[in-house]
Parts: sequence; structure tokens; C-alpha cells
Amino acid sequence: MAPSVDRVDVHAFRIPTDGPDGQESDGTLVWSSTTVVLVQAHGGGRSGIGYTYGDVSVATFIRSQLADVVLGQDALSPAAAWERMNAAIRNAGRSGAGAMAVAAVDIALWDLKARLLDAPLFLVLPAFHDEIPVYGSGGFTNYSTERLVDQLTGWVEQGIGSVKLKTSRDPERDPQRLSAVRDALGEDVGLFADANGALSRKQAVHWAHRFRAEWGVAWFEEPVSSADREGLRLVRDLGPPGMDVAAGEYGFVLGDFADLLDAGAVDCLQADVTRCGGITGLLEVAGAAASHHVDISAHCAPAVSAHAFCAVRRMRHLEYFHDHTRIEALLFDGMLDPSGGALCPDRSRSGLGLQVRWADADRYRTGGTAASR
Repeated sequence: MAPSVDRVDVHAFRIPTDGPDGQESDGTLVWSSTTVVLVQAHGGGRSGIGYTYGDVSVATFIRSQLADVVLGQDALSPAAAWERMNAAIRNAGRSGAGAMAVAAVDIALWDLKARLLDAPLFLVLPAFHDEIPVYGSGGFTNYSTERLVDQLTGWVEQGIGSVKLKTSRDPERDPQRLSAVRDALGEDVGLFADANGALSRKQAVHWAHRFRAEWGVAWFEEPVSSADREGLRLVRDLGPPGMDVAAGEYGFVLGDFADLLDAGAVDCLQADVTRCGGITGLLEVAGAAASHHVDISAHCAPAVSAHAFCAVRRMRHLEYFHDHTRIEALLFDGMLDPSGGALCPDRSRSGLGLQVRWADADRYRTGGTAASR
């Protein structure tokens, strides 16, 4: 008889940023902390973990809407539980917090399955790859030039071949920032820019040409809002050769990604496994992207993405994001090393290969105690 899920625990942790004056900023947002909602799924004498980056309300959503739904379900059939969860939250809302809640539970169930099978998670999935190339990401708009350069050159010193900085909060400052970075990196390192949707369509086209011509920027992420699919397509059509337009990190349900693909809005689609319904949701997105002959870039959450995106045939790379790498290193043992420019899942460890460092995590606990069922 197959083991079943017999308990679901939910935790939330709020970790302050390490930015100047306790803050970080991009083109459209300023923040002082990041909240991680972590799920433990227990069954068959083993435990799997999953998580998402969202508000503490996501933990409440899981406790209220999802924990009872997966209890008693076959622990070796995460996709069946995913289907039940999505059906159960029809009225509560499948997008936004609902998708992130499903993602955290789904990842925990896949991790549990892999641990029950005593196999690394990426090999339980239909793996096309055994490593994921990464690019260094951070470069927040409130960083000093010195800190900006130090962060980006630090990734290059680890063997990472491309780096990304945030732009477009104060566009008139960007030329100085980009020049300092390009001078420090040299001409052989790939340089990416992320406006986080801060620009108008005409501004985005203008800066796309400047970014490419003056600093060799090869990737322009969310030059306009992801909701402006026509604007993204316009930047693609009128932008310079050699620059890819990317978006999709805020996709929650399959239709969000289908809309971007059908509109021809992106050269490379982004997907965040902790937002798009987890690993099961990601596999659906991967199929949609493949049908449009479009690559997918993994958005952040490196400890999970390193396994999940091995199952994405048209995987391009993973965003090795400063906040998430720092947070996951605080919370977990078993983090992967990007030296050499890629993350390679550990074949000697089952599941995600992670263990929660509870003594360290508890100092950041928020939103009440764990829910046991």
C-alpha cells in the first residue's frame, strides 16, 4: 500500500534585508524584509519541505484551504494532490496568494516523494539536464556604486559569466552605474538589466537602444509592466538586435504565461516555481513555452529551481538572486555552490537535499506557531 500524507506543518519567517539603511529597491518597489512560507509534508515516516516567497497571509491560506485537502492523499502522486488543491480553491482564488500557497505544498509533496524513493528530486522528475547555468542578480538601485560593483564582480570571480542590475528608478543615474559596472567587469561578461516595469513604452525603446549600444546589455527584463503585453512586444519589435526582452516572473496560473506567449511578448519566458503552482505547475508552463519555441529562465529560489528546471527542456538559465541565496543559506543546510557558473543537484542526497536549521530559522519566525494536522 502506498504511503499517504499524514500531516502538514506550516511556518513563516521574515528575514530583514542587508541593504543600505535596512532597505533594498528596484525600479518600482522598496522593501525592508522578505517573508518565506515553508511547508512540511509528512508521510511514510519521511518529511518533505517546500516554500514560497510571499506575505505571511500565504501561510494562513495554506492552513485554511489546503492542509486538509492533501491529508490522506497518496504521497507518491503529487500531481493528483495538486489537482485537488486547485479544485478546492476555486472560490478562494487560484491566482496570487492561492498559486503561491499551492506551490509551497506541491514542492513539499515532490520533495517527500523523492525522499520516500531515496532519490534526488531532479531524477524523480523527467530530467533533461543535470545542471542549471546561473547569472548573478541583485544590483539594487539604492546601492552605492562601490557596493554595486563589488557585488557583481564577486559573482564573476565565482565563475558566473553574466550578471544583472536593477535599473530605471532614476534613469538619469543609470549611465553612471552601468559605466562603472561595465568598466569593472570588462567586455567579456554578459550584462543584464531589469527595469521591473518602471518605464513607459517609448522610454523603454529609448533605453533598450542605449543599454545595448553603450554598455552591451543583452537582456532587458520587464522594460514595461508584465501586464502590458503589447508594450513588451513593441520593445521586442523596435529594440536593438542582440537584446532579449524577458518577463513572466509574476505569472501565477497557466493563462498568465499563455497570454505572454500568444502575444509574442518575450524572447525568453521567466517562471518562478514558487509562484506558478510549484513543480507540477511549472511542468505545464514548460509545455506551453515549448509549443511556442521559447526558452524559459528560472526566476530565483535557487534551492528548488536547481532541481525543478532540470525537467524543463528549453531551460536557459537561473537567476541567482542575492536575497534568495542569502535567505536560503540562513535557513537550510545543503545549499548548492554556483562556482563554475552552474548549480548541479547533489546526486548523493534525496529530495531537494535540504535540511532546515530550525535553531537559526526560529529567530525569524512570524505569523504564529506551526500548524500541525
